[in-house]
Amino acid sequence: MSFFLLIILCGMFQAAFSQEERVYRTSDGIEFRVETVAADLEIPWSIVFDQAGTMYFTERSGNLKMIRKGEKKPSLIADVDDVVHQGEGGLMGLALHPDFESNGFLYVSYTFRFKGSLANRVVRYALKNGALQERRIIVPYLPGSAVHNGCRLRFGPDRKLYVTTGDAANRQRAQDPTSLGGKILRLNDDGSIPPDNPDPKSAIFALGVRNPQGIDWHPRFKLLFETEHGPSGFDGPGGGDEVNIIEAGKNYGWPVIHHREEKEGYVSPLLEYTPAVAPASGMFYSGMAFPGFANNFFFGGLRGTRIQRIVLEPNSSRKVVREEALLLGEFGRIREVAQGPDGAIYFSTSNTSRGRPTSDDDRILRIIPIK
Repeated sequence: MSFFLLIILCGMFQAAFSQEERVYRTSDGIEFRVETVAADLEIPWSIVFDQAGTMYFTERSGNLKMIRKGEKKPSLIADVDDVVHQGEGGLMGLALHPDFESNGFLYVSYTFRFKGSLANRVVRYALKNGALQERRIIVPYLPGSAVHNGCRLRFGPDRKLYVTTGDAANRQRAQDPTSLGGKILRLNDDGSIPPDNPDPKSAIFALGVRNPQGIDWHPRFKLLFETEHGPSGFDGPGGGDEVNIIEAGKNYGWPVIHHREEKEGYVSPLLEYTPAVAPASGMFYSGMAFPGFANNFFFGGLRGTRIQRIVLEPNSSRKVVREEALLLGEFGRIREVAQGPDGAIYFSTSNTSRGRPTSDDDRILRIIPIK
């Protein structure tokens, strides 16, 4: 081995070691470290945990994987049939049924080929003996394309399944009540429409969104927060990323209003970001490991290369006290942010699709407290 190669390898090892050993500190003095959970992944998109502490995650290329508590490496559950990984499309959202421990129901959303074009769908499986069985299509067709697919899945406090859908590069869909594109959907666990939806004949819970990829509910007030990508230049001026509070039947404006615009009959965002940060997830913290993060809202930023922390007024989830960018520029493009049963905050990088990947990207990492 040459002297110069040895120097390079030593430098790479030292950089990786120092990143894992570094102590980070928030503006209000909360200290934490970051450690790698899994490396060499293919664009990890969604992360969830069961009650036993097993992590399940999707890779946009089509793989569904898991890491059992105490294990160091992920194992493949399935390469999901008929997934088309093209552009921003592929295997995306993942959710476990509220009764997953007893029924094994696992939900995924993904892009597939439909009549020569791209579309998205939501499918439920029963996970039994480590394999996917009992395939059932929950939402057979959602507009899809190489961009703006949305497709975050999450069960709400009401035990209903919420699905975010993008406008699939056709901005007029978001205001079209006959299209499921550019919407927040609300469904029963079997795909049927809840009778208390705004329209009991429609899965549409809210409309007028562009490309929403993060949803979660405030632990105390149960309000639904959503993150959304703003226009990219070809469909409007850059920036205009949003955090919204989603309420039944409301119209969030896209493409009639965007950025900080206001108009009667449309809801303007709680927060707006220009230049763009590209919010790709959303999570309220309710764990015990970081008491100082209680009820804070977090999302991963792709273009923003950060985890954005939003501190809300304790007695009103509609008022923002302050924000700060955590890990800014440290790990590149950050997509998913999820709370683990250990109270750690898990997040995934998305550097191999766009960006500047390191030798072990993409990764899942976790934020742990300094003891």
